[in-house]
Amino acid sequence: MDWTLRELRVFVVAAETGSFTDAALELGVSQASVSRTIAGLERTVGDRLLRRIPRGCEPTGLGQQVLPHARRLLAEADGFERFLRTRHGRLRLGYAWAALGRHTIPLQRVWAREHEAIELELVRHNSPTAGLAEGLCDVAIVRRPVDERRFESAIVGLERRLVAFPADDAQWARRRQIGMAEIAERTVVIDPRVGNTTEDLWRSSGRVPRFVESSDVDGWLDAIAAGRGVGTTAAATADHHSRLGISYRPVKDGPRIPVRLVWWRDAPPVGLAPLIDAVTGLYAERIRRA
Repeated sequence: MDWTLRELRVFVVAAETGSFTDAALELGVSQASVSRTIAGLERTVGDRLLRRIPRGCEPTGLGQQVLPHARRLLAEADGFERFLRTRHGRLRLGYAWAALGRHTIPLQRVWAREHEAIELELVRHNSPTAGLAEGLCDVAIVRRPVDERRFESAIVGLERRLVAFPADDAQWARRRQIGMAEIAERTVVIDPRVGNTTEDLWRSSGRVPRFVESSDVDGWLDAIAAGRGVGTTAAATADHHSRLGISYRPVKDGPRIPVRLVWWRDAPPVGLAPLIDAVTGLYAERIRRA
């Protein structure tokens, strides 16, 4: 069927106002144009959609059935039009677990103050590229390498590795820091899709811990709180996901975790350069204060 969005819009407005005259006034066209448009849509559909009545018009039985479908299609079209109109005025920043930890709120405040023309929107999605490959964000925060054939990235900071464990752990509760060899003696909870804890961290030591898998950060936290294991993670996780019953401690000999901003190699978004500068500056400021 060769119908158009314009025909659907005229039909919906006429049905809702109950008058071809009122529909013409609302749409800014002539009454004759409304009549011709409705007639053309009815020819395409193959039946009447509106019947004339003394005080105007009303939907036929078929018109009543078509009306909700037409409204949904027009709403989708309006949403698509808004997306096209505003896409350069919004920068979607994806993350899987912990955004930027303690730097998240300062970034949002600085960005809102210095970049009024581009709204910064945080998007959480548990995938290796934090929603970038799925089209859910324009730039992603990741803490593991990505496919360099498809994506380009910039390291904007380094975060200390922490170990998470039940707060009532008899051996570790009073400790100020934990070693990698001690962690290897425990069961370690990992998220194999987006996490940065793998057996490579212990391969050179000759002792690799037993792993159990979780599907996201909430499952990871639940497993640790329940005593199923411990976990290692970036410092941002502790800032973003404090949880009653879970303690975090620095891993004294754990390698630092690179924080990357990642984007499509062939489509760098508007606002990328100032975003990289802002995030890099926040991590650098943290180092200076330390």
